Amino acid sequence: MRHILHMNQSKSTMRTGAALSLSSLLLGLVLSLSAQAQGTDPKVVSPTAPIEDSLAETLKKPAKKTIKADVINGIAVVVNDEVITKMEVAEKIASIERSLKAQGTNPPSRDDLEKQIVERLIIDRLQIQLAKEQGMRIDDMMLDRALLRMAEQNKTSMQEMRNQIERDGTSFASFREEIRDEIMMQRIREREVDSKIQVSELEVDNFLAAEAIAPSKNFEFNLGHIMVRVPENATPDIIAQRNARAQEAFKKLRIGEDFAKLAAAYSDSVEALKGGEVGWREQEKIPPLFMDAVNKISFVGGFTEILRSPNGFHIIKLLGKRPVEKVAATSTVQQTNVRHIVMRATQLMSAEQVKASLLEFKQKIENKTAKFEDIAKMNSMDSAAGKGGDLGWMHPGDGFPEFEAAMNKLAVNEVSDPVETQSGFHLIQVLERKMTEDSQERKRAEARQAVRARKSDDALQDWLRQLRDRAYVEFRNAQK
Repeated sequence: MRHILHMNQSKSTMRTGAALSLSSLLLGLVLSLSAQAQGTDPKVVSPTAPIEDSLAETLKKPAKKTIKADVINGIAVVVNDEVITKMEVAEKIASIERSLKAQGTNPPSRDDLEKQIVERLIIDRLQIQLAKEQGMRIDDMMLDRALLRMAEQNKTSMQEMRNQIERDGTSFASFREEIRDEIMMQRIREREVDSKIQVSELEVDNFLAAEAIAPSKNFEFNLGHIMVRVPENATPDIIAQRNARAQEAFKKLRIGEDFAKLAAAYSDSVEALKGGEVGWREQEKIPPLFMDAVNKISFVGGFTEILRSPNGFHIIKLLGKRPVEKVAATSTVQQTNVRHIVMRATQLMSAEQVKASLLEFKQKIENKTAKFEDIAKMNSMDSAAGKGGDLGWMHPGDGFPEFEAAMNKLAVNEVSDPVETQSGFHLIQVLERKMTEDSQERKRAEARQAVRARKSDDALQDWLRQLRDRAYVEFRNAQK
């Protein structure tokens, strides 16, 4: 059950220097957060007092207006009990057009782009609504530190980053709120999707067996992705309509139209408004449906036929391929058999109340008036609750850095104080430790991560589809 503490890995190279854009900054933050959730623990440089003072001064400056005053801020879409305004749509269109042009991609027609952007705003709003319902909040201090980390990763100052963002036509105040939303969406996906992906020992065995007889895996690929989503429980007529849309995009691609432009116009994937680029991934972490098709592409720049999955229709383009060197691990490492109780803040229970409850549970366990496993079954907010919170044997790197750091300090049978991670607040108890040869255990851990990565995209798309299908959405203009 240690999958609760894992995140899917992906590799990407961020642009540095002064030539920053809103899209690259957003991408950098999301990758940084994802890496931290996986346990790769990207280094966060603690801001010095002068940097914080500079940030405070920067935030006091007025933001430039980016939308003309004659735009009527009427309602474009009602999403559950909230609205998306026409001004929000107009601002997003302007931002995406600038971003695509900066990438060297001509934007699709305004009508096509508006349809895509409205749908993306709906999906984003639904994720943020769910996050708020579950009590998630990104306070200003957390946001400021994320922005500082972005500036450091891009080797620039806060002021230079702000200047570039505003030169690109986006107000810094709006940019801050976009980052706040990005962090919140990342966290709700971790909680609702990644933490629930199951990887069985049989799947690990099958993966290792297939890898043993397969050709060399020492390659990674940069892929482009166009996905036309099919709603859950779609009728044959709707499936035919979605297939026709995919066929239309494919026909345009075959006569030479730009893939990135078509992705922005047709794709329902999360990468659509970035031109469909997924980024670099190791071969074994790409779903077999896609990898089998990519292996048939004879040159970089080629693309697949239309592929069908349970989530919809797909076209994959090979944007790049490069060798990657793997180093076999042979050292002896410590494994830890551990269990936990995890709870999260909600609208009905604040973070402070959660920590107080966990401290009360700890006292009962230590006083032997209650058993750890019984409390976990009744209160833990994860799929390990039914097993008394048992996460099994954890290998170094399997968990969040904060979780592992606290776990490694515990004596056997000792219960920790509440430990906060991106998954919530944990009480941790170590049951046993052992030393083992790293090579075999590491192979299984890597195989487990690869299987998880293969499942991750489908799981995310399926969750977003269900989220969208369950929502009340009312269009107040021509968008449908």
